[in-house]
Amino acid sequence: MSDKQVSEMSFEEAMAELERVVNQLERGDVPLEDSIKLYERGAALNKRCEEKLKEAEEKVAAITLDGNGNPTGTTPVEGM
Repeated sequence: MSDKQVSEMSFEEAMAELERVVNQLERGDVPLEDSIKLYERGAALNKRCEEKLKEAEEKVAAITLDGNGNPTGTTPVEGM
């Protein structure tokens, strides 16, 4: 488990650690108290991943083109 604060992790860091946490829990060889801590860390990592994905979705934009096919700007993605 990383000592880095979940709130400071990139999506990739959080996802990689979440995978490690899930693997440890699935093995079932972790004492109960440690399993609870791992579960709590996993929940925080999952939330961080969801937050980072939401941020990325909000940044995604469709390029709008004029009649000649030239880019004229961007518009928010539908549903954002």
